[in-house]
Amino acid sequence: MEKFGVVSRSRTHKSLLGMEVSRSKTVPVWALLSLLTNAVLIVTVAQLIGRGNNLTESFPASAALTLESTEELIRSPTATNSAKAVADLPPAGPRHKWSYQQWVTQLGREAEAAATNRPPKLSVLAGDSLSMWFPTKLLPPDRIWLNQGISGETSVGLLKRLQLFDRTLPDTVFVMIGINDLLRGASDEGILNNQRQIIRDLRWAHPKAQVVVQSILPHSGEESTWENRDRLLAIPNSRIRAINRRLKEIASSENASYLDLQPLFADADGNLPTQLSTDGLHLNERGYLVWRSALQMFSQMQLKN
Repeated sequence: MEKFGVVSRSRTHKSLLGMEVSRSKTVPVWALLSLLTNAVLIVTVAQLIGRGNNLTESFPASAALTLESTEELIRSPTATNSAKAVADLPPAGPRHKWSYQQWVTQLGREAEAAATNRPPKLSVLAGDSLSMWFPTKLLPPDRIWLNQGISGETSVGLLKRLQLFDRTLPDTVFVMIGINDLLRGASDEGILNNQRQIIRDLRWAHPKAQVVVQSILPHSGEESTWENRDRLLAIPNSRIRAINRRLKEIASSENASYLDLQPLFADADGNLPTQLSTDGLHLNERGYLVWRSALQMFSQMQLKN
């Protein structure tokens, strides 16, 4: 494994020149997904919102797989349902206070465990806190999930640490990144260029895997209660939508799949509904149930195509 913290130029060069991208002549999967699933999933949103207080809005730190739980899952003969296997794990407690580098080290260990005893149907979640806090019990149970999300992550940071799970040989890699770049003042071009490099790196390192780029989620605007609300309000959701449109084009040009979550997480004004969020930026359980439905429908569409 290459040393973390430096993006290898030879690695980038190979990802640009060493991969033959074959463009499919069939209708893109993301287009079929948008046409055939949005109505179903929007109904799901309405149903989830209508549940009222039956769902909790906070999650234990067990949402992120620990090294021990990962090893147990991938060695277990019944490891086809990661949600059931880890649903009862106790909160990790001190993980809340880990530094970024401590998280990188831990995720590297978990990826190494998965690589050493590779489970069938492995999917990776790569991104920031939205991916990190995806409750394991709510992830689609038809595969094993390796969560490689870190709170506060940016596209630059994710690009540097993709090498951590090079050896895992996943079937699918789901990427969601970009909101923290915006919060830190990054330009649209910078974010999109990094997204393109992330896709190319993943396509090069995992030529047999499906790379799925997910749209950046909107925020709740004036209804947000996040501690850095002013920084959030400085980023109009119209800007996020514009970035997502270009991200969709990039995914298509790089022969990656695109999962458009915008219709599911935006109200009539283009804002994240407060019923799906804890603070206007992060998701609550209802929000993750909507995301889960999108992942499940997306996987079904892939099987059919």
